[in-house]
Amino acid sequence: MSSQPGVQFLGPRQRDAAWDKLQTEQFDVVVIGGGVVGAGAALDAATRGLKVALVEARDYASGTSSRSSKMFHGGLRYLEQLEFGLVREALRERELSLTTLAPHLVKPLKFLFPITHRVWERPYMAAGIFLYDRMGGAKSVPAQKHLTRAGALRMAPGLKRNSLTGGIQYYDTVVDDARHTMTVARTAAHYGAVVRTSTQVVGFLREADRVSGVRVRDCEDGRTADVKAHVVINATGVWTDEIQALSRQRGRFRVRASKGVHIVVPRDRIVSDAAIILRTEKSVLFVIPWGSHWIIGTTDTDWNLDLAHPAATKADIDYILGHVNKVLVTSLTHDDIDGVYAGLRPLLAGESDETSKLSREHAVARVAPGLVAIAGGKYTTYRVMAEDAVDLAAEDIPARMAPSITEKVPLVGADGYFALVNQTVHLGEMYGLHPYRVKHLLDRYGSLIDEVLDQASGKPELLQPITDAPAYLQVEVVYAAAAEGALHLDDILARRTRIAIEYSHRGVNCAEQVAQLVAPVLGWDADAVDREVKTYQARVEAEVQSQAQPDDLSADALRAAAPESRVELLEPPVSVSEIP
Repeated sequence: MSSQPGVQFLGPRQRDAAWDKLQTEQFDVVVIGGGVVGAGAALDAATRGLKVALVEARDYASGTSSRSSKMFHGGLRYLEQLEFGLVREALRERELSLTTLAPHLVKPLKFLFPITHRVWERPYMAAGIFLYDRMGGAKSVPAQKHLTRAGALRMAPGLKRNSLTGGIQYYDTVVDDARHTMTVARTAAHYGAVVRTSTQVVGFLREADRVSGVRVRDCEDGRTADVKAHVVINATGVWTDEIQALSRQRGRFRVRASKGVHIVVPRDRIVSDAAIILRTEKSVLFVIPWGSHWIIGTTDTDWNLDLAHPAATKADIDYILGHVNKVLVTSLTHDDIDGVYAGLRPLLAGESDETSKLSREHAVARVAPGLVAIAGGKYTTYRVMAEDAVDLAAEDIPARMAPSITEKVPLVGADGYFALVNQTVHLGEMYGLHPYRVKHLLDRYGSLIDEVLDQASGKPELLQPITDAPAYLQVEVVYAAAAEGALHLDDILARRTRIAIEYSHRGVNCAEQVAQLVAPVLGWDADAVDREVKTYQARVEAEVQSQAQPDDLSADALRAAAPESRVELLEPPVSVSEIP
């Protein structure tokens, strides 16, 4: 009914085949970076008919692309910075994803903007949101609606009466960023791209004055291979400068990392029927419904330490609690927090010292013959960024290149999604699942739901929930390893599922069960299971301890000391000449 023959599984067998292809084939494009922009560039190039490889040192979305505010949004606050082009572009992309590209992953979300000043704020914000709607924000979602104080408090009874004089209701969207990024990568594989994680670029190949490919290292076993390409696209986000230095070419722009921290609290701690957006002295604070939780953030501070594992501090968490508690009837405490995560925004370095004022526009440059770099931008505009990068890469590709068509290419799982939603009860009867559970699966896998549940064929126990993370079925973690490229517990608990931020145990209580479930798929013996569980436990312990530290330096020291699940990963990567 819903299966899509030919959809690319990203399992152990495909990973082995990908390594052989990387060594033996000539590619038009090699993309470095498995975040949303890199995955988007691979999809863009593959759907133009090019031969494409995508390599990522860690996991899909393991950096910035799994640590956002979980919104596909136009960026209402960028109107204040007069970045009208960025907002219009983002709203168009939001509309595309909501209706065509990823309706199974991107969902409409009602927001309340509390009005706090009686005279000027309502007309000021109303004008901004009106412009937001006119630019495309109200195509598939309702336009703004003005509320009295009583009306706003009926929508959000958890807000203090004296914290607002009224409100404006408007709509944006919410998305599981890590799942969306992985789905983009998987769609690229569906259209012929060779995609491989735990595959680190450790150098660049050259022919005369041009870049002719990359040298990669398998972060699981240390093997190296040369990958030949007409052009290489550096889409590594906050690692852009690091990869640029590895290429020994002078960059055309610099990237600056800004740390954003979010906390996750149970849904019953805040009584509201809508997401809430609050103004702060520096930026805005979002309160986003997330299943049975709220995600609250974000901070915006300069970060110059470990790029792979940015650490949240007690000061970061106190900042969020302090601002949100100003408006809540029942204050939140540290004990209310189930999860915390920190991510780094790759901002284009400007003259301002305040990262919140750096541009979210993106930049793309041909750094050298055969090497293109792209950075900046925002999650919502990943498709446009990818298109721009591949357009520029065309200069180094001998064959004539077709124009981008990704605005017409739904991600895997999107086709047939709406019809399946209407068949939720029937699907539940077929698989013996509650309709609520079926809806949850449809909103994660779309029309691939049969493919997921088929993993439980002959193993009905896999249709039971994970014991200490009952929001997820056991079959989901098996599918993560068999089809979604997950190689380690961290990949599964932090990104294929969001157990690491949705449960107060951060995934520790179910690590052993999940490891045992995926061991047959990934070929783990008892020692490997034990190593994976201990490595994950150490990572969580380091994160929890770092979140009690007063400053970035002490938090980073604790977080960076945790063991890395990818044992052959080089930090930082060394140049090709230094590899034996």
